Formats: sequence, C-alpha cells, structure tokens
Amino acid sequence: MSAHQALTQLVPLAAELDKNKVTPGVLGFVVFAVMAVAVWALMKSMNRHMNRVDFEEAPERGASTTGKAPAAQE
Repeated sequence: MSAHQALTQLVPLAAELDKNKVTPGVLGFVVFAVMAVAVWALMKSMNRHMNRVDFEEAPERGASTTGKAPAAQE
C-alpha cells in the first residue's frame, strides 16, 4: 500500500470529525500519566531527603531546662 492510497482512505475519516470538538486523546492521557509518575517520584524523593534531615530545635524564649536564667542577647 502506498502512502497516496493510505492518505486517500484517511481523508473521508477526517471529514467526519467535528471541528468544534476538541479532545485530549491518547497523547493527552500519556502526557498526564507521565506527569503523574514524575510527581510521585519527586514526592518520594523529597520524603526520603526530609527524613535524612537532623536538626536541633532552638529552646523557647524564656524557657530554661537547666534552671539558669537565659543570657542577655544584644
């Protein structure tokens, strides 16, 4: 089958399409699925990195665990 024959068979199918109706089709679904997988992978990576963070919280102002008065800050 030549390209010309294939094109002449597809032209009547294209004429039946409603030009005012736009649908995402398979390409739209594939793009959406790839974006969903990418977001899932980024969230998983972010969660892994956030679990590695180790920090000490600053004590609350005015609260002392040793019973001593807090040093004056200038």
